[in-house]
Amino acid sequence: MKNFSYNPQRVCSKKIAFDLDDQNKLHNVKFTGGCPGNLLAISKLIEGQDAKEIVKILKGNDCGGRGTSCGDQLALAIEEALKSA
Repeated sequence: MKNFSYNPQRVCSKKIAFDLDDQNKLHNVKFTGGCPGNLLAISKLIEGQDAKEIVKILKGNDCGGRGTSCGDQLALAIEEALKSA
């Protein structure tokens, strides 16, 4: 299992960390900062899910007109991780 860390931009969370297993399933998703209840819920909902499917669901989600969101930033982080995995 490989661990990844990402510094999101233009959102309240300051760091996103997660693991990808050999089958590109997500594990141990943790956000530092941001809206704790919502981000904890996202982490629980995507535990063990296929990384590419999660990108499809979360990419492009907007928070308050910022043009991005913590979910969108997670999708970008996953895409980056998949390229390097």
